[in-house]
Amino acid sequence: MIAAGRAGELGAKVLLIEKMERVGRKLLITGKGRCNITNDAPMSEFLKHVHPNSRVLKHAFNTFFNKDIVSLLSSQGLETVTERGERVFPVSDKSADVVNALMKWTSGNNVEISYHEKLEEILIENGSISGILTSKEGKNKTYSCGSVILCTGGNSYPATGSSGEGYKIVKKLGHTVSPVLPALVPIETEGSIAPELQGLSLKNVNASIWIDGRKYKDDFGEMLFTHFGVSGPIILTLSRFIVQELNNKKSLELSIDLKPALDDQQLDSRLLRDLSEHGKKQVENAFKLWLPSKLIPVFMKLIGIEGTKLCHQISAIERKKIRLLLKDFRLKITGHRSFKEAIITSGGINTDEIDFKTMQSKLVKKLYIAGEVIDLDADTGGYNLQIAWSTGFLAGESCMKE
Repeated sequence: MIAAGRAGELGAKVLLIEKMERVGRKLLITGKGRCNITNDAPMSEFLKHVHPNSRVLKHAFNTFFNKDIVSLLSSQGLETVTERGERVFPVSDKSADVVNALMKWTSGNNVEISYHEKLEEILIENGSISGILTSKEGKNKTYSCGSVILCTGGNSYPATGSSGEGYKIVKKLGHTVSPVLPALVPIETEGSIAPELQGLSLKNVNASIWIDGRKYKDDFGEMLFTHFGVSGPIILTLSRFIVQELNNKKSLELSIDLKPALDDQQLDSRLLRDLSEHGKKQVENAFKLWLPSKLIPVFMKLIGIEGTKLCHQISAIERKKIRLLLKDFRLKITGHRSFKEAIITSGGINTDEIDFKTMQSKLVKKLYIAGEVIDLDADTGGYNLQIAWSTGFLAGESCMKE
């Protein structure tokens, strides 16, 4: 919509080919139905959240960035609010309002939309675009056109229409596609611990990935236990690296520091103080000072301490076990959920084959590429949508300038 709307705004005759029954289906489910439109971080900070090669986006971001999408939506009557972590949402908390604002802007720029129509092939003559072949209701149709902007998305949430067809189409044109994997995806863990803790949300914890006994990546914030493993913001951020290393057949563990604000000595002093103050109480009552109630039975089972034992009876060795588990609560990672549950896709069209000053393919003249179909992805927090807005806007503008 952004690419089509910008090209139309500059005077192009634009046809938006949409294979689903409506546009923006994926937008409707972003941000748990609220649509995290963008992130209001400055560009230098924003780029730190983009992988694997953020610098290629500098020109696109200089052309159209976070305040520009907010301004565009505002011009269509959509108010926004900036929340914790600089995340920008519609005031209404309804992603449908974002889709409707974009539809209003797009149609105002004379963009024609054809629904239930699927791109089958991009037609080339003498190394340049000559048209496209589509299918609709069992019939093929050929369009002649001066330019094509490919915005077919990744593989994640295929029910919304992004099922990876764009990769196949560009491969036929000679483009390289790096391995496509789920990203921002929940993680599966071994054993019964996660199922026992299902529904428990932990805040202000530090989660780290360990590969073959070495610490690899970590993140601080909120996470959630599920019936199959773990999810939540910090797990989704780490999942990009977890999926890649699982794909490389590495052995992975997740370590959760439940008391990241305290070092070992500070935590030991606190445990000693609390156990002394509640010496005549059962130790399971002392655990309520340190952990959410749902986590206590699991913890005590792992440590091997009876809940009825009195606090003053806890030995130095048992206190050390408690401290070590509070700082290093481990789960073995066994897998990840599928593309059906992945928020985005990592991998895609090789960035070396795209001119990021224009978003034009370096292999095929008049072919422009934007959004998640490119080998670019980012952390959760509005960063991924901004990549789509920026590259789409630049592609729409460039095809007219060319």
